[in-house]
Amino acid sequence: MKNRLTPLCLLLVLFISTNTQAQTVKTLTDSDYKRAAAMLSGNTSKLIDNDIRPQWLPDGRLWYRSLTENQMEFKLFDPSNKKQIVAGTMQELLDKGDIKSNQTRPSRNQVLSPDGNHAAFIRDWNLWIKDVATGKEWALTTDGIKDFGYATDNAGWKQSDRPILSWSPDSKKIATFQQDQRHVSDMYLVKTKVGAPELKQWKYPIPGDEDIIRIHRVIINVSESPSITKLRMSPDARRGTLCDDISCEGGFDDIAWSEDSQQLVFVSTSRDHKRENIRTANTQTGEVKDIFEEVVDTQYESGQGGINWRYFSKTNEIIWYSERTDWGHLYLYDATTGIVKNRITTGDYVVRNIIKIDQKNRLIYFVGGHHEGKGNPYFSYLYSVKFNGKGLKMLTPEEGHHSVNLSPNGEYFTDSYSQPNVPPVHNVRNIKGKLISTLEKTDVSRLQATGWKAPSPFTVKSANGQWDLHGLMYTPSEMKPDAKLPVIVYIYPGPQGGSVGSWSFRASRGDNQALAELGFVVVQLEGSCNPNRSKSFHDACYGNMGENTLSDQISGLKQLQVQHKFLDLDNIGIWGHSGGGFATAAAMFKYPDVFKVGISESGNHDNRNYEDDWGERYIGLETEDANGVSNYEKQANQVFAKDLKGKLLIIHGGMDDNVPPYNSYLVADALIKANKDFDFLLLPNARHGYGADSYYIMRRRWDYFVQHLMGAKSPKEFQIKFSPDPRTR
Repeated sequence: MKNRLTPLCLLLVLFISTNTQAQTVKTLTDSDYKRAAAMLSGNTSKLIDNDIRPQWLPDGRLWYRSLTENQMEFKLFDPSNKKQIVAGTMQELLDKGDIKSNQTRPSRNQVLSPDGNHAAFIRDWNLWIKDVATGKEWALTTDGIKDFGYATDNAGWKQSDRPILSWSPDSKKIATFQQDQRHVSDMYLVKTKVGAPELKQWKYPIPGDEDIIRIHRVIINVSESPSITKLRMSPDARRGTLCDDISCEGGFDDIAWSEDSQQLVFVSTSRDHKRENIRTANTQTGEVKDIFEEVVDTQYESGQGGINWRYFSKTNEIIWYSERTDWGHLYLYDATTGIVKNRITTGDYVVRNIIKIDQKNRLIYFVGGHHEGKGNPYFSYLYSVKFNGKGLKMLTPEEGHHSVNLSPNGEYFTDSYSQPNVPPVHNVRNIKGKLISTLEKTDVSRLQATGWKAPSPFTVKSANGQWDLHGLMYTPSEMKPDAKLPVIVYIYPGPQGGSVGSWSFRASRGDNQALAELGFVVVQLEGSCNPNRSKSFHDACYGNMGENTLSDQISGLKQLQVQHKFLDLDNIGIWGHSGGGFATAAAMFKYPDVFKVGISESGNHDNRNYEDDWGERYIGLETEDANGVSNYEKQANQVFAKDLKGKLLIIHGGMDDNVPPYNSYLVADALIKANKDFDFLLLPNARHGYGADSYYIMRRRWDYFVQHLMGAKSPKEFQIKFSPDPRTR
């Protein structure tokens, strides 16, 4: 006869089983979250000493504020004689150092002439001028109309009221344009408030537009009776050589005047960024001549962090930047013939940014990677080299990322160098690289005493085995020897940036270490397709940004696990913002058996719904295959939404004028139609960076990973707070 459980016994067994399971669910407390919040910059910065930001004065001296555990000091240093003044307050430093404080600044929406006598500004779609001394104003143009105005700024994702123009050296002319955006798409956002909603509408060109914003280049002779010279050429695409704007550096990019103000050299960039025409214009007649051109198969860029071409009218030469050898380097051209005179730099490294030209001694000072290809390729160094390519000299030899700032007279520079796990040393050197003084060494010993630890740099191979990839790994400050921890990938896939970003020291990189303190391993990996490497590396995903470095991320995690057994690759989460939001959703849809939990913030999920210049630069122009399917559609996230298996949270700001929320709406709609469970959070009045809502979203991010990746319970409505730095009271 078989034993049978009575109903009462069965109920008791079920109760015991259920109660035991409930007891095994890990519960995180407010104290756990407070320990995590202690790793955010608002808290770690208070425990760092001598983390300085030197600032140059016009007279060639520099000053900075130094904070240590018990005091705040202001210091003034003169590199010419090594004399230093120390004060307890900024006012005391101003008095002791006889520093003249200049409080007069022009309006941010005005551009001063080189002689300081006139300021240009926009009014009613026209360019106006103001006499600084008298305040008298008059119009330089009168035929500007709505959406066809002079010097107007609109990159779709970025707009301002500051005019885009370039003054001539003699302050008598202005190079600018009349911007035609009448024919491009409009974007709409609605701000929620009590009563009628507020509509925001502006021109926002997208890849589907037949044509894009065009600029009609003009030269304006500045006087009380102004005249306009239109350059004799077709209107240019509103494109630049550096990024998806013609004002990346704050003014009118890709413009260079001759010293006598009679000639203007400029670059015309094609809509798809594949053709660069270097031209010269006669500022009196408007006649335009081509000097030379550069044509590439993918996309051209003139550097990393700065535009790297220069025109010299005295010698009639042009320094030009090219990746024609697979590495970004400098070339010297004859501006009359358009013929290369010589290569200036060579080697398997990237010239990133020219910071100074010494025409008299024909020397170029630039920031670049290691010229012998040694160490981390993302570390940067300062060099000098002659115009003829000889005499290359590394001026900042210590290994690491060097942040360099030249003095106004160009005779000295500050050099703050560090590594992600090595705090900065702050030096002053002369322009030849000789060490003048060490200002301070950043001290993190008080921070380390709290249990904080730096991320661990690592190197793995790309998924195709072709390249070394570099990244950072964050682990809890305390780990059990037999720990098995869920993994969170923080991703920004490029191609304009990378997951790590700056490779300098930062005590807190967002909330990466905070998440680690909650019981995760957080990984940032610079995948192939990100900048500051070879052209082929950067172009690895050209035409298909939907690849999103995801194969590299997966391969990299598997390689890391060989060395670090505590990585639980059965529980991988992923999150990112903007391009990282795009990559996160793609990871959840295309690799549903790998990534179990994802948080997609403000993603540009379909680049047909994002401003034209970014997609057309890295994907190319929109085309259709034989079946009428767009090349953009093939990498749009909503197409793959039906394959979601894991837990996905989509977040977007309702007033995001960079990546409009309609990108996330497309994905949400596709998930609904596929009958998929997902979470969606709309921040009604937030823009792209979330602003005041940022820490709310951070806490919600912690909760989501704790609940769904760790399988634990989070504290209810924890609030992230910071107290002021006691040293600055």
